[in-house]
Amino acid sequence: MKKFIYTALNSDGKKISGKIEADSTENALGILSSRGNIPVNVKDLSRSAGKNILSEITKSLTSVKLGEIIIFTKQFRTMLKAGVGIIDLLQILESQTENSKLKEIIKVIRKDIKEGATLYDAFIKHDKIFPNIYCSMIRAGETSGSLVDVLERLTYILEHEHKVKSDVKAALQYPIIVILFLGVAFLVLLTFVIPKFIHIFEKAGLVLPLPTKICIVLYHVLNAYWPFIICGVILIAGSLYYYNKTKNGQYFFDVLKMKIPIIGDLVIKSVMSRFASIFSILQASGISILDSLDILSATMGNEAISREFDKIGSMLSEGHGISAPLKASNYFPPMVVNMVAIGEESGNMVEMLNEISIHYDSEVEYSVKQLSEAIGPVLTVCLAVIIGFFALAIFLPMWDLTKMVK
Repeated sequence: MKKFIYTALNSDGKKISGKIEADSTENALGILSSRGNIPVNVKDLSRSAGKNILSEITKSLTSVKLGEIIIFTKQFRTMLKAGVGIIDLLQILESQTENSKLKEIIKVIRKDIKEGATLYDAFIKHDKIFPNIYCSMIRAGETSGSLVDVLERLTYILEHEHKVKSDVKAALQYPIIVILFLGVAFLVLLTFVIPKFIHIFEKAGLVLPLPTKICIVLYHVLNAYWPFIICGVILIAGSLYYYNKTKNGQYFFDVLKMKIPIIGDLVIKSVMSRFASIFSILQASGISILDSLDILSATMGNEAISREFDKIGSMLSEGHGISAPLKASNYFPPMVVNMVAIGEESGNMVEMLNEISIHYDSEVEYSVKQLSEAIGPVLTVCLAVIIGFFALAIFLPMWDLTKMVK
């Protein structure tokens, strides 16, 4: 007897599912019909077991890219604006989506909403695919009744951040490749080339210069302790990775990133752009400042800035305006503080925040360009230092050896 999994409609028209045993698919259909059920789908478990395992593995390896999330959001907004119902809208998106993982997630979201869940509750279950900013802004749009406008702004934010990440990735791609090859060359020189020259120099009884002595020490350390060095590197990398998963670790690395020249400036400008953009949407949607700060704290993507919002929220609950707490904060530039203060006094907060967002969007683009231009000279200097060091380590003793022979 084989095992079958089935989906059918009972006499009341309700969908039911379960497992039955039968000799064949036809026999399974006959059993279901004899019970007064209308078969919808019957699957042989023995045949599909291997396929199911393979599909699960494939599904787990499939990732959802940011570009696919952006397209999904655009389509979602377009159909919502056209007046298509949420359930029908999600069904259409599910049928049109090519990514199997995203298709499955949309199916689950549709099911949850059918059962009475809010959009926010349905999306937050999949926070590994839809980030905090996405879910929080959906909650803001759902609460205020301006979901179409929120989705339009959300699409802009996602596209802008996607462009910035792509530009930074493109700027860092060449230096990373160069550094990797440089590391390989460094190891090859230390382990294969330098030892042969050392043997010649020691046999000639030369007084070795400092660069050559450093190379000898590095060679002996690598030769004697390479297993411990590899284990140490893996242990340190693993520890840093898991520490970065904790709140304190995120805070430490986020503060560190903001202190690095050029990169820190880019991070702060990017956060200010996100802050102004989201805050303007929340204020335009009629959400209170305290609730807005809670949403901002969850969507900044920077633990150090998020903690600042928690402090600002505490000061606001004591009766302070928002500009004074922003001024007391460590990371908000004077321009942001001044424009927020003007918006607060004039009652034109949304307009001021939009101006801040536009300004910092252009500043982020300029900082990315600046980063690209700075990488070339820094990389050239590093290459010159390393190549010069090995050249001195080898050619200074060779010069002495030549004089000795003469």
